[in-house]
Amino acid sequence: MMTLLSEIGSIILATLRDVVPIAAIIFGFQFFVIRRSIPNLGRVLAGFGYVIVGLGLFLLGLEKALFPIGKLMASQLTDPEFLRSGVDVVATSVRWQDYYWVYLFAFAIGASTTIAEPSLIAVAMKANEVSAGAISVWGLRIAVALGVAIGITLGTFRIVTGAPIHYFIISGYVVVVIQTFFAPKMIVPLAYDSGGVTTSTVTVPLVAALGLGLAETVPGRSPLLDGFGLIAFASLFPIITVMGYAQIAHYRAQRQQPSNKSGSETRLSNPAG
Repeated sequence: MMTLLSEIGSIILATLRDVVPIAAIIFGFQFFVIRRSIPNLGRVLAGFGYVIVGLGLFLLGLEKALFPIGKLMASQLTDPEFLRSGVDVVATSVRWQDYYWVYLFAFAIGASTTIAEPSLIAVAMKANEVSAGAISVWGLRIAVALGVAIGITLGTFRIVTGAPIHYFIISGYVVVVIQTFFAPKMIVPLAYDSGGVTTSTVTVPLVAALGLGLAETVPGRSPLLDGFGLIAFASLFPIITVMGYAQIAHYRAQRQQPSNKSGSETRLSNPAG
């Protein structure tokens, strides 16, 4: 118990050292540049206290739970006995087809963590509000979750095969650039922001733990060179899926317009009908 309390105290102090410069900048601009007092100063200071304690406990939870679970899941899913390969898996005999459970797990964990991401929920609600309902909350959340799921699945495939990461990232951004010219202009900024909101409190710890655990357990992979990079996939592919979602919706709306227009012309030419 004392050891746990000591760990909590040390990590809260470390978090305090990280948060104090941010608070100094905010209060410094408020007092010396804007030259106004902060309303409800007591509540603001209490809020900073909650942030420090919450971040400290969150970081401790990552260290004690999420990262070990990610490593454990990766080691279990890549166990040769579980894969039923029947041969000793060495660096030169890794077959990417044997790891289909890893891909399914990566897809499921990517979609579920993104759906539960608080920052994405906030952005989706605000986008629905400012667009007067034109952008669906669940439509945006599902589009982003699908992008993260596809990206993490492709990222785990890259770790298993050992393929260079820059090939995937460059190809993805080429697709993004092409989509930008053809997607509805209203959705482009939101699509770019959607890639950023996925890299937040829920998604990043689990995805990072999965990547590091997978790189440690797949033979011939380096945790430093191959374990990192899944976050890049999780940030890139939601941009593609959100713009694709908008393009499909725009195309369907355009297809419905001629039929509605022809129906109106028929009624005008035949009022009796």
